[in-house]
Amino acid sequence: MANTQENATFEQALKELETIVRKLESGSGDLEASINDYVRGTELKAFCEEKLKSARLKVETILKSPDGSLSLKPFDAE
Repeated sequence: MANTQENATFEQALKELETIVRKLESGSGDLEASINDYVRGTELKAFCEEKLKSARLKVETILKSPDGSLSLKPFDAE
């Protein structure tokens, strides 16, 4: 994602997204700024969704250990 830092955390991205949503809902800002905020918000939404998907798959890997244990197996998204 071009504008989302590679090392950004889910929490940082979510906080920024929440700020953007509040700003857009309030109607403050001009049209161009609102469009830019909307674009940034969609990037952050996609970033957060990918982080959540990765976390969900990791949890599924834990729950689906062959021997029934809850040990963490390396996660491979491919």
